[in-house]
Amino acid sequence: YLTGEFPGDYGWDTAGLSADPQTFSRYREIEVIHARWAMLGALGCVTPELLAKNGVPFGEAVWFKAGAQIFQDGGLNYLGNENLVHAQSILATLAVQVLLMGAAESYRANGGAPGGFGEDLDSLYPGGAFDPLGL
Repeated sequence: YLTGEFPGDYGWDTAGLSADPQTFSRYREIEVIHARWAMLGALGCVTPELLAKNGVPFGEAVWFKAGAQIFQDGGLNYLGNENLVHAQSILATLAVQVLLMGAAESYRANGGAPGGFGEDLDSLYPGGAFDPLGL
């Protein structure tokens, strides 16, 4: 069932996870989505460090230390600006994250967002406004 026709397909599937073509297709879709979130996460790790090197004030620009700022007395100021987002509660931050990620995934799964943005587009390769370079 694995014939080498897909990227990364070397015919090795000892657990038989790809034996069913529908399951294999669904796993491929999920992997594309995971890869996109991972790319955004990597961008989120690198961007603060690059901005800090170029003079933008950050409390802590290193990604694995930045989250600890929320436990300090003053909380966490995004982009070093208290008026932009001033996070003082990790539970509130978690709730906002869950709501925003849930909304993004809901719009993706249902094929569109409020106002018709992204309506009738392929959920994996939407193109249009999501492909400004026409790639």
